[in-house]
Amino acid sequence: MSPKQAVRCCGAIDEFLDPSLFKSLCDPTRARLLSCLVKCGRACTVGEVAACCAVDLSVVSRHLQQLSRAGLLASVKSGRSVSYEVRYDDLSSKLRGLAAAIEEFRPACIKTPCCGGSCAIR
Repeated sequence: MSPKQAVRCCGAIDEFLDPSLFKSLCDPTRARLLSCLVKCGRACTVGEVAACCAVDLSVVSRHLQQLSRAGLLASVKSGRSVSYEVRYDDLSSKLRGLAAAIEEFRPACIKTPCCGGSCAIR
């Protein structure tokens, strides 16, 4: 299939290559904050997250809001405090869906004498 044909073709890959997901994960601080929350395994206040990452509270708050807008975190406000927790099912399904969509278009390896079936096209 040519690139011109591919751009007209619709598939699950178009749904799962969500720019907001990648935009939220491309910042190293946001990736580190998400990693911290994933490993923590519970809802954490902005202050707790800021304390473990040595980043200013207001910066952490903005980053957590961005991750929340991307659907990766859920937030709960209690008085003046906001806690964030990972939306594990949503995060996992987005990444699994993307992996499955990529696999759908992966060409099969053509076994030839030169590669013996171990070619890089997988």
